[in-house]
Amino acid sequence: MDAFIIDAIRTPRGRGKAGATLSELRAVDLLGGLFTEMAQRFDGLDSYADDTLIGCATQVGDQGANIGKAASLMAGWAHSAPAATLNRFCASGLSATAMMAERAAIHGVVTVAGGVEMMSRTPMLSDKGAMFMDPEIARKLGAMHPGVAADLVATQFGFSREDCDAYAALSQERAAAAQDAGRFRSIVPVRNAAGEVILAQDETIRRGNTAEKMAALDPAFVKAGEGRDGDTVRALFPDLGPLNHVHHAGNSPAMADGAALVVLASEAAAKRHGLKPRARIISTAEANVAITQIGAVEATRKALARANMSADDMDLWEVRDSFAAVTLHYIQQMKAPMDKFNVNGSSIALGHPMGATGAVLVGSLLDELELRGLRRGVVAITGAAGVASAAVLELVD
Repeated sequence: MDAFIIDAIRTPRGRGKAGATLSELRAVDLLGGLFTEMAQRFDGLDSYADDTLIGCATQVGDQGANIGKAASLMAGWAHSAPAATLNRFCASGLSATAMMAERAAIHGVVTVAGGVEMMSRTPMLSDKGAMFMDPEIARKLGAMHPGVAADLVATQFGFSREDCDAYAALSQERAAAAQDAGRFRSIVPVRNAAGEVILAQDETIRRGNTAEKMAALDPAFVKAGEGRDGDTVRALFPDLGPLNHVHHAGNSPAMADGAALVVLASEAAAKRHGLKPRARIISTAEANVAITQIGAVEATRKALARANMSADDMDLWEVRDSFAAVTLHYIQQMKAPMDKFNVNGSSIALGHPMGATGAVLVGSLLDELELRGLRRGVVAITGAAGVASAAVLELVD
């Protein structure tokens, strides 16, 4: 694919609850700050960027009415600069990046992608979408709460509570170590209306959250699993037996506020505008599986096949933690080495601003490949209703 990543930046991830640090900002403010930063790095970007696509999973209220366009205008970008907003649930940010990479390659242009989610102001399911909130439609579609779907994965593939807590503790440990070492280089500090920095690093990491401490937490999705969602599971898998409820707040992705932007270009467009690529997008892929959140496995296999590569060719893996059991399933299926996998932690520790996370991971992978002097890696993300996206990236000299 003739598509290159020119740059990738993100905000720190704030806690996604009312009253948290970033909750004083609107989504247009948070994302708009990154549009401002990109315009400062690349003079005239808004005049020559062919299109912009922003991922956002809950497009209502502050995040409604095409948040991608609104944020670019708030940042002073030209009205003539196109922008749209995409919802592919948790995969939105990476899917947006893949789509804009293809546009850049096909038309020989510069594009912008990214994502935003302010979960402190617009909680998950605030849009009251019929797939999850209308009992009749949910039953017909086989849709269920993501936490119940994750417990289903644990039950089907034999991942224990201890397995999940151990992985979650490792994610916290790695994230804290990476933050202390300054490895998150793509972060752009968030400023308020007065220009004061209000958040300069991820605040979602729970230091010292050990497996022993997590063992005291009650499972979070027992009630849901005994209700309508449990009925859906039993209808689909009558021989499964009782669900093993292994997930809780400590081994689930932390709800977060955050935004990210990625600038992409074809080789010709990069030369035309004097842009220096950081990496090439070798391949991308989308996938969807029924019910559970294991689609990232299929998306990754498709992306590797399109790149004519195997898992052994990858130096690093940046994969969203969609509940611990789902991540453990991905590691098992892809045979990803733990010393190359989510080496700086992931969503369990660092937070999951749903529409933004996929684009965040692009910058995270590039940062770490550059710091380690490595070459190739996979970005993958899965989400509700089985959606998934993946990409294979390669640094350029």
